[in-house]
Amino acid sequence: SSLRMKGWDAMEYDEKLARFRQAHLNPFNKPLGPRQHEQDPSEKSQEVTSEETLPELPTGEPEFHYSERVMDLGLSEDHFSRPVGLFLASDVQQLRQAIEECKQVILELPEQSEKQKDAVVRLIHLRLKLQELKTWYTCTGCYYRCHSKCLNLISKPCVSSKVSHQAEYELNICPETGLDSQDYRCAECRAPISLRGVPSEARQCDYTGQYYCSHCHWNDLAVIPARVVHNWDFEPRKVSRCSMRYLALMVSRPVLRLREINPLLFNYVEELVEIRKLRQDILLMKPYFITCKEAMEARLLLQLQDRQHFVENDEMYSIQDLLEVHMGRLSCSLTEIHTLFAKHIKLDCERCQAKGFVCELCKEGDVLFPFDSHTSVCTDCSAVFHRDCYYDNSTTCPKCARLNLRKQSLFQEPGLDVDA
Repeated sequence: SSLRMKGWDAMEYDEKLARFRQAHLNPFNKPLGPRQHEQDPSEKSQEVTSEETLPELPTGEPEFHYSERVMDLGLSEDHFSRPVGLFLASDVQQLRQAIEECKQVILELPEQSEKQKDAVVRLIHLRLKLQELKTWYTCTGCYYRCHSKCLNLISKPCVSSKVSHQAEYELNICPETGLDSQDYRCAECRAPISLRGVPSEARQCDYTGQYYCSHCHWNDLAVIPARVVHNWDFEPRKVSRCSMRYLALMVSRPVLRLREINPLLFNYVEELVEIRKLRQDILLMKPYFITCKEAMEARLLLQLQDRQHFVENDEMYSIQDLLEVHMGRLSCSLTEIHTLFAKHIKLDCERCQAKGFVCELCKEGDVLFPFDSHTSVCTDCSAVFHRDCYYDNSTTCPKCARLNLRKQSLFQEPGLDVDA
């Protein structure tokens, strides 16, 4: 609303301004609780931000003590009417536009007039709102964001504590139990809800299967882990705010043992079979790197620092892993790392090359490594052979036979206690 008062005489303006000020409370005063509505108005000024936090006014504009004119703001605009987190860019733009218009009005009004002073106070108010709108506090645990003025209104526990103590997914698809099991109340804030929308609309979370009010469920979309591991379904579905933050914190945690949850998934998704083979090869390469000085200096294993579980086992997956498998990115990136690792062992490093194997069955061909695609590894002694040689030869592994013969010869030596 414009501050231009053309056509009004000074007396009429002052009378209306006085009535307006009496009818409006300072929007920067803290909201009064149930027991605070009878508070003495003279105490309200003690809750106002000190003038040291006020934004600096441009040169040439008069300065005023904020606490003295705090009740003279006379503003009815509410720029914070939306729920926390729903602030749009237009709010900032509208405030900036209002600030520019207010500056222009101040220049047009008579110097040191009451109208100009009120316009300056309005300018200060608008700048404070702009500053507050752009200032956020972020939780270091779950990355929840809110304004500084809203910190005391937070009543929900941080979902990072749930991640720390219960790092597992709900793996039943939308496990609904009905509104009656919730006593027709929001699963989080316990506000009354119903499917008819009276007194508040009941919104179902596809992850928990429970119902929430519109304040706790904003129709955010998220990929549901249970639908991924059972149906290979990555379609985002509506979840509550709490579920959305929990899923966001869990997305990179390797907590899914696919071969136990759904072993048939490897028959359905060919990319998973390829990923599993690459991971198995990397685990076979790991002993070469941890005993190789050059590899440790080059820090080759840090290529997988974002997926530490890939160098620890070949069974655990995160939702982020499965998302990238679905999009075709994980196979490409893992193949590049696999190629880099194999190049170091087989071509670049003489020390790693010296740890290769020669097929003892045919005694022909190049040096073999356990991660080569055409080899087989003895499960007892870890000797490496050509795959065709290993399966065509029905005899015992030559290395195992040699080791057994050596043990027997040691036991047959005079004076040797076999039982020892």
